[in-house]
Amino acid sequence: MKKHPLQDIVSLQKQGIPKGVFSVCSANRFVIETTLEYAMMKGTTVLIEATCNQVNQFGGYTGMTPADFREMVFSIAEDIGLPKDKIIFGGDHLGPNPWKDQPSDQAMHNAIEMIREYAKAGFTKLHLDASMRLADDPGNENEPLNPEFVAERTALLCLEAEKVFKESPDTLQPVYVIGTDVPPPGGTQNEGKSIHVTSVQDFERTVELTKKAFFDYGLHEAWGRVIAVVVQPGVEFGNEHIFEYDRNRARELTEANKKASKYSF
Repeated sequence: MKKHPLQDIVSLQKQGIPKGVFSVCSANRFVIETTLEYAMMKGTTVLIEATCNQVNQFGGYTGMTPADFREMVFSIAEDIGLPKDKIIFGGDHLGPNPWKDQPSDQAMHNAIEMIREYAKAGFTKLHLDASMRLADDPGNENEPLNPEFVAERTALLCLEAEKVFKESPDTLQPVYVIGTDVPPPGGTQNEGKSIHVTSVQDFERTVELTKKAFFDYGLHEAWGRVIAVVVQPGVEFGNEHIFEYDRNRARELTEANKKASKYSF
């Protein structure tokens, strides 16, 4: 089966070869058109992403389903002459966030259906994010959700995506991103304060718990297509401040990432 192009990039990075792909997360037609024109000018592949709030089975705040979003991007690509195979579709923070004020059963039902619609529409880079507290989750609402809950819900989302792709064996198998440690859309609200850098312990626990959950649901092969974990390396922006990268603050996290091969990604 054909390897995902993002897996090729990760493989090159592990060999010490600098390689990447630029990602644009926008539903604005002019932003997408400019992005595709740049990709065509450079002769490169482009990653176009949508979030769970922008695009979902109920239309999101754009009024588009995943299939609608795909067709909009393809229409723009056709207008400018960019081949469709130069576009990778990604889903960002896919999980129950749009329904976090609902009980967990209903919120996860909606999230699972959303993942299915993204997968059916050909989105093959899927960031699975079940980190948000739902209406009936136990514990202090001001504290992070139990990471074991997060891991299991992440595996349930992956399980649904895998079902869809198994129904269409000729399609490109998806790659997954797990974890979350980012501020709300628009940048951090902690103006003037330092940014929390993800600890090595939190990073490793996220990976270990998520891997166990994947294996508990028989997702051994899918785990081999987890290509990244979202962390906070100390780089961020707000309305009035920019937090620049400090190599020393992120050194332990960077070293831990170099050892991540023990987790099979």
